[in-house]
Amino acid sequence: MKTLTLRIKCHAVPGLLGEAKNLLPYLGPNKMRDCFCTINLDQEEVYRTQVVEKSLSPFFSEEFYFEIPRTFQYLSFYVYDKNVLQRDLRIGKVAIKKEDLCNHSGRETWFSLQPVDSNSEVQGKVHLELKLNELITENGTVCQQLVVHIKACHGLPLINGQSCDPYATVSLVGPSRNDQKKTKVKKKTSNPQFNEIFYFEVTRSSSYTRKSQFQVEEEDIEKLEIRIDLWNNGNLVQDVFLGEIKVPVNVLRNDSSHQAWYLLQPRDNGNKSSKTDDLGSLRLNICYTEDYVLPSEYYGPLKTLLLKSPDVQPVSASAAYILGEICRDKNDAVLPLVRLLLHRNKLVPFVTAVAELDLKDTQDANTIFRGNSLATRCLDEMMKIVGGHYLKVTLKSILDEICESSKPCEIDPIKLKEGDNVENNKENLRYYVDKLFSTIVQSSMSCPTVMCDIFYSLRQMATQRFPNDPHVQYSAVSSFVFLRFFAVAVVSPHTFHLRPHHPDAQTIRTLTLISKTIQTLGSWGSLSKCKSSFKETFMCEFFKMFQEEGYIIAVKKFLDEISSTETKESSGTSEPVHLKEGEMYKRAQGRTRIGKKNFKKRWFCLTSRELTYHKQPEFIERKDAIYTIPVKNILAVEKLEESSFNKKNMFQVIHTEKPLYVQANNCVEANEWIDVLCRVSRCNQNKLSCFHPSAYLNGIWLCCQETSENTPGCKPCTAGVPADIQIDIDEDRETERIYSLFTLSLFKLQKMEEACGTIAVYQGPQKEPDDYSSFVIEDSVTTFKTIQQIKSITEKLDEPHEKYRKKRSSSAKYGSKENPIVGKTS
Repeated sequence: MKTLTLRIKCHAVPGLLGEAKNLLPYLGPNKMRDCFCTINLDQEEVYRTQVVEKSLSPFFSEEFYFEIPRTFQYLSFYVYDKNVLQRDLRIGKVAIKKEDLCNHSGRETWFSLQPVDSNSEVQGKVHLELKLNELITENGTVCQQLVVHIKACHGLPLINGQSCDPYATVSLVGPSRNDQKKTKVKKKTSNPQFNEIFYFEVTRSSSYTRKSQFQVEEEDIEKLEIRIDLWNNGNLVQDVFLGEIKVPVNVLRNDSSHQAWYLLQPRDNGNKSSKTDDLGSLRLNICYTEDYVLPSEYYGPLKTLLLKSPDVQPVSASAAYILGEICRDKNDAVLPLVRLLLHRNKLVPFVTAVAELDLKDTQDANTIFRGNSLATRCLDEMMKIVGGHYLKVTLKSILDEICESSKPCEIDPIKLKEGDNVENNKENLRYYVDKLFSTIVQSSMSCPTVMCDIFYSLRQMATQRFPNDPHVQYSAVSSFVFLRFFAVAVVSPHTFHLRPHHPDAQTIRTLTLISKTIQTLGSWGSLSKCKSSFKETFMCEFFKMFQEEGYIIAVKKFLDEISSTETKESSGTSEPVHLKEGEMYKRAQGRTRIGKKNFKKRWFCLTSRELTYHKQPEFIERKDAIYTIPVKNILAVEKLEESSFNKKNMFQVIHTEKPLYVQANNCVEANEWIDVLCRVSRCNQNKLSCFHPSAYLNGIWLCCQETSENTPGCKPCTAGVPADIQIDIDEDRETERIYSLFTLSLFKLQKMEEACGTIAVYQGPQKEPDDYSSFVIEDSVTTFKTIQQIKSITEKLDEPHEKYRKKRSSSAKYGSKENPIVGKTS
């Protein structure tokens, strides 16, 4: 099984990742631009950043993580200038070939923006067959004929969000000829089946003799080529170029026929410009991985070794801890580790053990858990995974109010606009802070149990480490729940799926001020400080409004409740878990025979109990406008063939009533929804074994032509994956990622192994920094044994991976649909 993962990271760290600079200014007096950036797989947009207003060096600072569900040629980044009245202007782009992604993976790079030319924006492939026939006329002359069979295309781009109306022109081009023919237009499809044959006369010999039998003159062959151009039929507007291929006729020199798939290429003048450096630059950090997941039995030994990590003494000698030590970026190790350990209920003891290691090096109680250690990063990732529903029920309604009311809250005298009343703004800001704070401190019963379990352990360890500090038991918990959880979600609600779109600049500023106040209230209340930690004078003045005993009492009561195990029975979750939400299109159910069944935009939300959809997020309070499908009623979730409605990225939710047909905005989103819906419904009773891959339209199933709507499915359902409602996880996938990390970090693993041997031999005092001073090695013997086990297991896994790679490379013939030819271009 092949799994392809793409991780695009834009961290808010020194170095300003995820920014653009020196963008082309406007020619008029107002030179600034309102910029945003999109991420595209070929021509399909999958993500977009927030709009950064009035800047020629916008700082985006956003992180995206997604799996790629289809083949692609380019990963592209487009920088746009936002235009309210007209179409957004594309300033420039960065397009990276799939084969080149590994060259940029894992490091920050400035890329020069390239011009966006419609002739260079291509994607898809063409299936072509060429033959050279020989015809003898009635008078004995020989006519050699080139037969061009254009069979099909695959993966053509969407045009204005819809499948295109493609046609092809087929030309025979030479020094003194340009014969052109044209296919029929295929309506509303990205995968047209043309199946049309065209004939071209190649040579004109004088007469048929044995000498000239089936031979084409060398000079003719070398100079002729077949060119196929793909177009979208614009009807009343100009046709849109979709790509071209050029195939020299001399491919038939040694064969009478040639058949292959070709990747579409840009036109002759695509990507040609003399001023590519004037558009600006974009800074990116791309982490691209391509994993091949083997059957489960291969991963048993590595999983066992990793799951034993919480019980290893000391924990620094465990396989999970060693992985964090040797990875170049600890974040790469944290994600698969947390998901695997959380899935097997091993995360709480592991985090407890590594947090205890952190505490040994903490000398000041006021800096407890403030660094980016393995323990804090594991906790951050865990809260993102299990805390989604908690954030939604606690913050969403208030964040909706803040984002939609647009009340001015600016209190910085330097940033005040003309006519602003700073006292009114303070009251607005205080109202929001009070409302949010009150909701947070009353939310303890919604806090996921696994978070409470870890907070309880942290509190106990902090008290033991600093027994004379009465406030450390609170700061140990508040440093996570306020600083790393609530404050981050408030300032970036879109990242946590609390808002459908990026807030505007004024709202972001309001959320930033609220977030600063909330995190200071949490730490101030837990540390019982008399002064706030704000550097800005205006924030110090504003915070004086909250320096009351009531806020301290409320914070401590809340922290007591979420770090206590008395009210929680187990580490399972009985409350519904928020899994995914977003805007998509659904086909109207059409309960009457009158009128067209069209597609309507709806807001979908999935929890562990139900799938709901309604008009827009603001309609959530109108119960009559919400449609609900209980998860227990879902019988299957499958892709829907594009031909059903001539729309891409469609899937169907088959439940106890009529199937729900849904169109996602892109292939990544469709894949994510299908995956999470399959997982959450995996254990349902009465699951279907077969389904209809096409829709039931006009009294007939389009796939099997059966007329009864109740006819059983004609295709076996897609094999499911192990269910996990709480966290969407595939154990084998995560273990494969960990295996890849060990393989990539083999050099550092060997260095650590050598360091263990050095420590075991030399017992004297360490005088100067050496090769192993960066490693945490408490027990060299136990650590050495664990490293030996890791190396042995990874070596055994190397063999099936190598066999799979060889098999894959030999099975994908060059020119096949899976491995198309990169056609000749000018």
